[in-house]
Amino acid sequence: MIDTTNLSGHLAFDANSLNNLKVAAKANSPESIKEAAKQFEAVFINMVMKSMRAATPQDGLFDNEQSKTFTAMLDQQLSENLATKGVGLAEILTRQLTIASNGPTSAMEQAVSADDGKKTDTMGLNPLIPALLKSSGYAAPTASTSAVAAPAKMPTGLRGHSAAFHQRMSHHAEVASKATGMPANYMLGQAALETGWGRREIKGSDGSNSHNLFGIKATGGWKGKVAETTTTEYINGVKTKQVEKFRAYDSYAESFKDFANLIQNNPRYKSVMENVNSISGYANAMQNSGYATDPNYAHKLASVINKVTA
Repeated sequence: MIDTTNLSGHLAFDANSLNNLKVAAKANSPESIKEAAKQFEAVFINMVMKSMRAATPQDGLFDNEQSKTFTAMLDQQLSENLATKGVGLAEILTRQLTIASNGPTSAMEQAVSADDGKKTDTMGLNPLIPALLKSSGYAAPTASTSAVAAPAKMPTGLRGHSAAFHQRMSHHAEVASKATGMPANYMLGQAALETGWGRREIKGSDGSNSHNLFGIKATGGWKGKVAETTTTEYINGVKTKQVEKFRAYDSYAESFKDFANLIQNNPRYKSVMENVNSISGYANAMQNSGYATDPNYAHKLASVINKVTA
């Protein structure tokens, strides 16, 4: 018999502990579910720590293969200790798995059994993670839903600096789109139009990059950084050069996010959000709302968005 009340002291990082966990799963008891969830939480914490280690520079004087081995061992022990106290994940999994276990076969047992016949790595329990997450109601991210989305497919008509701009900015547009609902291609097209595909970005008086891709001015109670530069405005249909203050950001990601929030939350652009299902409708709504003074702005905007959408 397997003592299901004492599994937490044997974290399933190896094959023997994994087998014990499989046997415990078949018991379909609250204790075994709780221990499985706790061990999953420990593995999850270990994976987080492993990712943090990988992102940390490791070219110091005392960094070598031996130190990496001991660091990995330390991380495993820390993960187990942290899981003993809990960070909340095990509690959620326990609740979900307990509910699901009312069926003919427990969710925990299904998750553990899903590993049968599959190759495991040195983490041992890693192959169980997707099954446990699925059992708890978690939907694994796909290419279209991942917060860290892959760059959008390159439009066939883009070449040279246009293609380079699209490649650099598409990820930021996708992230802002998922957070706000603004179409990524619309934002990419507007950023391309406002900056000449990245060749006319707004610079501060000291030459620093404002990362402002949408020509948003520093008005309306803006409290952030400002870049002051000369811009082209149309006053009574006449093209005029004048100095204006624009919002400045620390990154392009902030620029996309601020633009999406502005269009989504400012009542002035209500009609824009009502026309996101049509490129021409979106472009016309942008011009009619007074986003730009160029009398041909809608035509130009629609043309560029069509290019990045093709």
